[in-house]
Amino acid sequence: MSHNILITGGSGYLGGSLLARWNEAKLPAYNKLFALVRTPKQAEVVKKYGAEPLTFDAYNEAEVWGAVVDNNITIVYHLIAPWPHVSQSYFIKAMAEVKKRTGSEVHFLHTSGAKIFSSHAGSPTDKPLLDSDPKLYEIQKAQQAPFPLMQGAIDANNFVIEEAEKYGVRSYVFVPCIVYGEGEGEGNRISIQTVAIIRAAEGVKRMHRVDTGRPTWPVCHIRDNTNMYLRLIHKILADENPSYGQNGYYLASSGSIAWDDLYAAIATALAKRNIIADDEVITANKQDLEAMGKSLGCPAELVPVMLGGSCTFTADRGSKELGWKALHKPEHILEYADAEVDFILRNKNW
Repeated sequence: MSHNILITGGSGYLGGSLLARWNEAKLPAYNKLFALVRTPKQAEVVKKYGAEPLTFDAYNEAEVWGAVVDNNITIVYHLIAPWPHVSQSYFIKAMAEVKKRTGSEVHFLHTSGAKIFSSHAGSPTDKPLLDSDPKLYEIQKAQQAPFPLMQGAIDANNFVIEEAEKYGVRSYVFVPCIVYGEGEGEGNRISIQTVAIIRAAEGVKRMHRVDTGRPTWPVCHIRDNTNMYLRLIHKILADENPSYGQNGYYLASSGSIAWDDLYAAIATALAKRNIIADDEVITANKQDLEAMGKSLGCPAELVPVMLGGSCTFTADRGSKELGWKALHKPEHILEYADAEVDFILRNKNW
């Protein structure tokens, strides 16, 4: 049976860029591509990319069941909220019914995030943590996050893997990191991560670091992130059995950079435009964090979660299994910082 594919989150930064590059990817044959939409305008946009629009509530079990089962959808790329796992549960159960009726393998991709593999979530950070580590599922199961929000995200990752296994659905946990660069879709074209750094600095007129030492974090250009999404679905459509379930973690990253270097590059761009007083990066104190929190709309204790931390999660599976290769080295985010800042300041629709 030829696959029917559903993309959710097609109006977002990641999903919109994925749809924009879909037709040039030269994917193996499939039957239909569907995209979840909320408005007539979004419906017209996805049609331009060759997708058939579907309108339903992704948090209503009956509506998800109807959309998935009635259209025999065998591949779902879930690019909407990674937690809680209510929507994921509904999709997995519906896809199990499609498998039962058609006999076809079904595949569910859950888009997660690098914070769930960081110090903010109780992940080990004393050495590189490979996305191909055979014990990664066990590591995630044992993690105890210092913040309830992060624990919920960890639990969602684990739930997807366990629920999919229970229902005979192949699951994939796709992990974006600090994704940067102008999005290519017709909806949101701005990354949330770099926006947060700019908003905090603009709000207090200075650039602050929120950690001691020089913690690092994985980064990825939007084009490279999109290419990994496409390489994975290429392998699925070609029946090449990419790793799934407890071995199905995929980090899209070209490498890591130090937060201090990213702060400095963005500070230079902001100071040049007189958005902040100068390009010095200083350590935030309690009062600074409170002021930054007001700019970000969060409590002071969550500012370091949004703007820093240590993450040694390292991409390995994509290159070895999918033949994915990054077009941009990790240092490119520093070279690109001026253009990133310029685009965000010209499009303040955060």
